[in-house]
Amino acid sequence: MPVSDGAASNTPAPVAPRADARLAALYQELLLDHYRRPRNKGVLDPADVATTLKNPLCGDEIELRLAFEGDRVRDARWTGQGCAVSTASASMMTQLIAGKTAGEALAARDQVARMMNGDATAAADPALGDLRALAGVARLPVRVKCAMLPWAALARALAGRT
Repeated sequence: MPVSDGAASNTPAPVAPRADARLAALYQELLLDHYRRPRNKGVLDPADVATTLKNPLCGDEIELRLAFEGDRVRDARWTGQGCAVSTASASMMTQLIAGKTAGEALAARDQVARMMNGDATAAADPALGDLRALAGVARLPVRVKCAMLPWAALARALAGRT
């Protein structure tokens, strides 16, 4: 029997395979829900900034429009078409960045990029909310660009803001 000195471990507790499968199924359902019923999809007029990006490899396209109140994102809307991954990512992103400062939105983008590169700590951060459902995309490198397309549009929109 192992002896513990009472110190906290940095190693997460192992997840039972059955619980892991349930979590994966829950995340898949969440992703499909955002795909079937995307949030914040539609035109935002007037918008303070807008940008359009297209993934030439697969044809996914997004137009992101943002309205600000000071430095905070007052509203975020998107239009476009794409696969389940890019659609869910856009839906979840616009929910997450509403009310955040431009800096906080970019920090969230960086966190999602780390998650897409397989960073388990980033994927476990509750601050990402529903976006954690996209963590499994990291195992599918060809789909990472799909998940990151809305976030690339966000970075471009924020960089182009006057």
